[in-house]
Amino acid sequence: MKATPVSSSEFLTLRRAVHEELLGILDLSVVEGLTASSLRAELQPLIASIVRSKGLQLPQEQLEQLLVAIQNEVSGLGPIQPLMEDPDVSDILVNGPHAVYVESKGHLLRTNARFEDVPHLINVIERIVSRVGRRIDESSPMVDARLSDGSRVNAIIPPLALDGPILSIRRFGALPMKAEELISRGSLSREMLVFIELAVRARLNFLVSGGTGSGKTTLLNTMSGYVPDTERIITIEDAAELRLQQPHVIRLETRPPNIEGNGEISQRALVRNSLRMRPDRIIVGEVRGHEVVDMLQAMNTGHEGSMTTVHANSPRDAISRLENMVELSGMGLGFRPVRQQIASAISIVIQMARMSDGHRRVLSVQEVTGMDGDLITMQEIFGYRQDGVYPTGEVRGAFYATGLLPRAADRIIARGFTIPRDIFSELRVAVTHTLAA
Repeated sequence: MKATPVSSSEFLTLRRAVHEELLGILDLSVVEGLTASSLRAELQPLIASIVRSKGLQLPQEQLEQLLVAIQNEVSGLGPIQPLMEDPDVSDILVNGPHAVYVESKGHLLRTNARFEDVPHLINVIERIVSRVGRRIDESSPMVDARLSDGSRVNAIIPPLALDGPILSIRRFGALPMKAEELISRGSLSREMLVFIELAVRARLNFLVSGGTGSGKTTLLNTMSGYVPDTERIITIEDAAELRLQQPHVIRLETRPPNIEGNGEISQRALVRNSLRMRPDRIIVGEVRGHEVVDMLQAMNTGHEGSMTTVHANSPRDAISRLENMVELSGMGLGFRPVRQQIASAISIVIQMARMSDGHRRVLSVQEVTGMDGDLITMQEIFGYRQDGVYPTGEVRGAFYATGLLPRAADRIIARGFTIPRDIFSELRVAVTHTLAA
C-alpha cells in the first residue's frame, strides 16, 4: 500500500482514536516509570499496528509526528510538551484550550499549540496536580503545584474561570543559573555580585524583593550557591522551586486542606518545626503571612545567613510589608518593637524588577543600618539607573555604586573574609549588557 498523508483535521482525529485504543492496552502505572526512550520503544510498534488496522499507510514523517504526539499525551503535557522542551521559553500561559501563549526572551508571543477541547485541557491539568498529591475540581477549583523539573504550575478552572480552564507554568531550569550568566544577561554587575557573595558567606540575612516574574527565585537560587557545603539548610515553600546544590538540604513544602477542609500545613507551621531540626540556615521561598514572625525570630536567634523573598516595589516597601504582616499576625507588639525586630533581623535588601524589554535586573542593593527614633534606616550600596531606551526597545542604563562603605563590611572582615574596598567606589560604573550594544 502506498503511503498517503492525511490532512491536519484527519491527523487530530487519528491521534485521538489511537490514543484511546492505547489506553485500553497500556498499563499506565508501568508507563509512568518508563524513561522517554523506553516508552518510545514500547509505543512505536503499537502505534504502527493500530494505524495499519485502520487501513492507513502514513508517510514516515507523519508516523513520527503521531508517535511524538501520543508520547506527549501519555507521559508529557500534551500539546504544550514541545514548549516545555524549548530552553528559551520561561512562561507558558494557557488561556482555555485554543489560546496558548509563551514568554520567550522577555517577549509574550502566541503559539500554534492548542488543545482539542476543554476536557483535553482538564485532563492534562489533573495529570499535573495528581503527581504531587494535589487535586482540582469544582469544590477546589484552583491549585498550585510543581513539575518534576521544579517548574511552578497554577491552574484555575470553572466556575472561577469564566472562559475555560487557565493553566500558567513558570519554568525553572534543572540547575540554577550561574553567576556569570546573570552578569552576561545584565541582571547585575560584577561589583554587586562580589558583595553579595561575601555577605552570604559571612552569614548576613537577606530579603529579596520584587514583583511577580522579576527574578527573585532565580537570584535566591544563585545566592544559595555561596552557602558552604558543610551547613545544614532547610528550605520552606508553598511549591518547591528552589534548586539548591549543597549535599545537606532539607526541603519542606506546605500542604493545602483536603476536601473536608482539614489537614492544612501552613508555612508558619513548617518554619516553627524547622527550628527543631537543627538548621544552620533557613530559606523561606516567599513570606506572605503569619510565618514572617517566626522567620524574623529565627534570624534573630542564631540562624544567621537566612534568606527569603517578598512581593514589593521598593526596598522601603519591602520593609513596610514585613511590618504589616507582623501586625496582621495579631502579636500586638506595637510598631516600635516590630520595627526593632525587623531592623535587627534583616541585613541586606535586594530589589529586583522586570524591565520593559523583558530583562530582569537588580535595581538596588540596600543595607538596613538600624533605627533612627521610630524609623528603620537604610542606605543604598549599589543601584541601577535607566537613562533611556534603544530603538530596538532594549532598556539603556547602568549599574552604579553609591560610594558608601556598608557597615556590614566590618562584620564580613571579622568573619575572616577580605573585602575589596574599590568595588564601592562611585567612580566604578558598570554599563549593562544590552542587545543593542
